[in-house]
Amino acid sequence: MTEFYRQYLAVAVFVVAAFGMVGAMLAIARILRPTLPQDEKYITYESGSDPLPLFGQANVRYYIYALLFVIFDVEAVFIFPWATQLEVYGSFGLMEMFVFILILALGLLYAWRKGVLRWA
Repeated sequence: MTEFYRQYLAVAVFVVAAFGMVGAMLAIARILRPTLPQDEKYITYESGSDPLPLFGQANVRYYIYALLFVIFDVEAVFIFPWATQLEVYGSFGLMEMFVFILILALGLLYAWRKGVLRWA
């Protein structure tokens, strides 16, 4: 067996050992944990209120907030690498980033004007 395959074998042994340890810990936890089934434990819990039998209890505003968060989180993913390499990109990169931020600002202004950001 060559040294190359011996290294892969060592990694495979550690992966099998890791999965074995996790499986053993889960099995031990399953054996030792107390089991007290109660009907109240299996009721759906939603934000401190009893669930209604209707579909779609969640307000659409929560999804819009989440979408706006994701959009502006992705903006940060684009801005940080640009900021570290600003000298490389020069004035063209600066103008492109201004256009990018302007488009995002227009989207935020649109959401603000539509009243999406009001929590009431």
